[in-house]
Amino acid sequence: MNLTGKTALVTGSTSGIGLGVASSLAMAGAQVILNGFGEVEQAKRHIAALGLEPGYHPADLGDPAQIDDLMRYVEQRYGGVDILVNNAGIQHVAPVHAFPQEKWNAIVAINLSSVFHTSRLALPMMRRRNWGRIINVASVHGLVASKDKAAYVAAKHGVVGLTKTVALETARTPITCNAICPGWVLTPLVQQQIDQRIAAGVDAQQARDDLLAEKQPSQEFVTPQQLGELVLFLCGDAAVQVRGAAWNIDGGWLAQ
Repeated sequence: MNLTGKTALVTGSTSGIGLGVASSLAMAGAQVILNGFGEVEQAKRHIAALGLEPGYHPADLGDPAQIDDLMRYVEQRYGGVDILVNNAGIQHVAPVHAFPQEKWNAIVAINLSSVFHTSRLALPMMRRRNWGRIINVASVHGLVASKDKAAYVAAKHGVVGLTKTVALETARTPITCNAICPGWVLTPLVQQQIDQRIAAGVDAQQARDDLLAEKQPSQEFVTPQQLGELVLFLCGDAAVQVRGAAWNIDGGWLAQ
């Protein structure tokens, strides 16, 4: 895979899945633009060591005005975006009757609405460049539900539906739109759920094993590197007719 000359924006990319995807894109030669909080300088050094010096914008994806600033930055500094990977996400676990309204609003804003806003602003750039890839990191929870995750499940189902709509609207163009739907990936969000079990008195290894055993038959976490390789495939010529897919990569979760 050679993405030299392509510009890739990955949201939520200073750690976890986003950094893994950004790393794969950088190794393929793309100009990568990072976004997110956390270990920003460390992430920038990591990507620079793999390829070109990365761009970076600190936009909070829960704020449409900051998304506008992010996309203006991409256009003004890099001339536009060829590959958009919508990865930013947050989580909160609680039953519906006790789910805080502010958490619902924040999760929907970041996990779903930001995908709409970045896509609507990226599409004109891609049409001008006559090529584009929009890849939305949904979740296996975009295809099935789990209890106590109402906002996350609703938002990720919305991402899958939005992906299909954009794919239909771009079906006769060189722009494709697809979603990838990971199962358990050992990200900070998933580690929080393991930590909750540890805090309840469960041994650390047992907490990890129990989490996997509930859903993921492979008993292994999906890795950010594996997700990055799938993103590269979706950017390539072999995936030109992959449009509107919700590609689960979940250790057998959905096979049950």
